Amino acid sequence: MRRFAPFLWIFPLLLLSVPKAQAEPARILRYVSQRPDKAYLREGPTFAHKVVWIYRHRGYPFAVLAAFDIWRRVMAADGTVGWMSAAMLSDQRTVLVTGKGRVKIISGADGGKVVGLADPGAIAGLKACTREVCHIHGEAVDGWIAKNRIWGVGADEIFTK
Repeated sequence: MRRFAPFLWIFPLLLLSVPKAQAEPARILRYVSQRPDKAYLREGPTFAHKVVWIYRHRGYPFAVLAAFDIWRRVMAADGTVGWMSAAMLSDQRTVLVTGKGRVKIISGADGGKVVGLADPGAIAGLKACTREVCHIHGEAVDGWIAKNRIWGVGADEIFTK
């Protein structure tokens, strides 16, 4: 037993000196939204894989990370990653309001009057984005919201529809 004692002390030291592999952030291919009222997120790209989450809100945004056959590896706003059938997804762009407290929706990209307030967790359709704000539409609301308060659009993404 005394012959192995020095090795028992060296092994933990070797583990501490090995550099840890850091996970590379997932590369987002594009953003999509949930097509039906109920969609299943699975562990892998087949119907035989276990369902890990059930999303029950039409229009919920997802980031597509990879594609395999009829399956898309997606990430939700909270970072949950799994596989979803492409039939459950739509190319229609939506965003999820994030952060704490209500956020103002204004009438113009350069400012204007407040046309509404959005609560965290609200989902809205996406029309256009500038560097700082995005044009969204929802139930009886059409206006611009700060880009840093929504999820479902890239930070450097600029477009008009």
